[in-house]
Amino acid sequence: MNGDRRDFVVAGTGSLLALAGVPAIVRQQGAADLIVRGGTVFDGTGAGGVEADVAIAGGKIVQVARRIAGRGTEEIDARGMAVAPGFVDLHSHGDGGLQDDPRGESLIRQGITTIVAGQDGSSRGTGMAEAAGQRPVEGARDVSFAGFLESIDGLGPAVNVASMVGLGTVRGRVVGPDDRPATPDELRTMVTMVEAALAQGACGASSGLEYTPGAFASTEELIALCRPLAARGLPYATHMRNEDDRLLESIDESIAVARGARCPLQISHLKTQGPRNWSKLDTVFARVDAAARAGLDVMFDRYPYIAYATGLTNLFPVWSRDGGTDAFLARLAAPDAAARIRTETLAKVELIGGWENVHISSVRAPEDRAAEGKRLGAYAKSIGADPYALTVDMLNRNRGSIGMVGFAMSEENLDRILAHPRGMVASDGGAFAIEGPTRRGSPHPRGLGTFPRVLGRYVRERKALSLEQALHKMTSLPASRIRLRDRGRLAAGLAADVVVFDPATVADRATFEEPFQYPVGMKAVVVNGVVALRDDRRSTTMTGRAVRPAASG
Repeated sequence: MNGDRRDFVVAGTGSLLALAGVPAIVRQQGAADLIVRGGTVFDGTGAGGVEADVAIAGGKIVQVARRIAGRGTEEIDARGMAVAPGFVDLHSHGDGGLQDDPRGESLIRQGITTIVAGQDGSSRGTGMAEAAGQRPVEGARDVSFAGFLESIDGLGPAVNVASMVGLGTVRGRVVGPDDRPATPDELRTMVTMVEAALAQGACGASSGLEYTPGAFASTEELIALCRPLAARGLPYATHMRNEDDRLLESIDESIAVARGARCPLQISHLKTQGPRNWSKLDTVFARVDAAARAGLDVMFDRYPYIAYATGLTNLFPVWSRDGGTDAFLARLAAPDAAARIRTETLAKVELIGGWENVHISSVRAPEDRAAEGKRLGAYAKSIGADPYALTVDMLNRNRGSIGMVGFAMSEENLDRILAHPRGMVASDGGAFAIEGPTRRGSPHPRGLGTFPRVLGRYVRERKALSLEQALHKMTSLPASRIRLRDRGRLAAGLAADVVVFDPATVADRATFEEPFQYPVGMKAVVVNGVVALRDDRRSTTMTGRAVRPAASG
C-alpha cells in the first residue's frame, strides 16, 4: 500500500489488533472462488480497518485473515484500497428502474449491493392476492407481496432487493383517494393486509404523509397499521407529514406512532427545509434523543445533498389533492378554490427561496421536454410566462406527473445529520444508466452519486465523519435495521457482498445539471460472491435476488 493512501485508510481507525488471535497465515479449507487480497478491511461494525485478505466460496465469505495461503479461482488485488461490505441503501426507489433495466448500473457503480424499496408509503405489493374492497392503485403492480418478491427473483437483477409495505398503497386499495377516516371494517382490512405483507417478507412499513392518499391517515390509523411490526422488531419508516414549518410537530407525531405501536421508528431523509427552519435541528435532535432515552428505538437516514426531490404537486396544499388527479386538476380551475390554492402554493415556493430553487427533473408531455433540467423561474422567463401560470399549465398537460428538485437545506445541518450516531446513509434515489431505458429526464444526482459522495466529500474533504463511521452507516447499521442478519458485515459465514474502493479518490461526478455521470474510485463490487464490477467493467452475470428479514429472536 503506498504511503499516502495507506495513511488515509488507517489513520484514526485504531489498532490492527482487531484481528488479534488470527494466525499470520491461515490455510484454506478447499479452493476459494474469489480472494480479495491485501486491502484495508472494514468489517462494517464501525471498527477500524485492518490489512487482510477476504476469501469467498459458494456465495459466502469463508475467511477473513491477515494472509490466506493458496490461490483463488479469481483474485482481486486490493492493495492501497479499502474493502467493505456491500452498501445497503435503506431508502431506495430503485425497484422501478430495475424493472426497466435489471443491470442497475447506477447502483452497482456506487457500491450498492442491496436496496430497500417500498418507501414513502408506496410499494409494488401489499399483502393479499385478494382482499375485500381492494381498489387498483397506480404503481402497485402486484397485489400480493409474495408475488412482488417472486418477480424480483424472476427478474434476476444486479442487486439484492428488500421492500417495505407502503401504508399509502394499502390505504389507496381499501379507502381510495379521498380525505376521510377509514371505517372500522376498512381499518381491519388494512391491518390484515399489513400483517400478510410482513408474513410474506416485507421488512417494515412506510408512510408518505406529504403525499396522497397517505396524507389522509390519522395518527390513530397509523398506530393501528404499525402494531404488527412490534412482534417482528421491524421499523416504521416515515416520510413525515411536514419537513419545514411544522417539522417539530411532525417529529412528535412520528414518535407518538412508534410509541403507540411499540415498534422501531425510522425517520426518512431527515431534513430542516427552508432557511427559516434550519435552526430547528438542535430541537429535533433533542426530541429524538429524549425519545431514545425513554426506550424508543429511533433512528433516521439522509442523502448527502442540500436539495430534495419530489413531485411538483407537492408544492400544492394537501387539501387540493383530495380525491385524486382529476379532482386536483379541476380545483386548479375552479373559481372557489383556485385563488386559495395559488396563495398557499406561492407561500410554499417562497419558503424554499423562490422559483429559481425549483428544478424540473421529469415530465411526461413531449411539449414540455424543454423544461427538463431547468430552473422553473429561469425557464418561465425565457418563454415569457408567469411561473405559477406555467406550472398550472404544465400540470394539466402532464396530468400532474412532473418531477421536481427543491433547493432548501443547509450544508452545515447536513454535516451534523450524517455524523449523528442515530443517522445512516440512504439515497432516496432511483436506478439509472448513462444509456438505455433508464436514461430519462434530469433526475436528482443522488441516484447516481450518494455513497461515493459521502466517502469523498463528507469523509475525505469536509471530515464530517470518519471513514469507519461512514461505512458503518452504509452497511451493518441499515442491514440490522431490517434484520438482514447475513449482510452488512465482513465475517466468515455471511453473504459475500463486498465493495473495494480507493478512499483517496472515490467521488461522485453526477450533478444537477449533468446527472448521468458515474462515480470514480470504485475498484470492484461483488454481489452474492460474484464480481459485478471490476476496474470499471461490468459483468453480464447478475446475481441479485429478493431478500427478506430474519425471524425475530
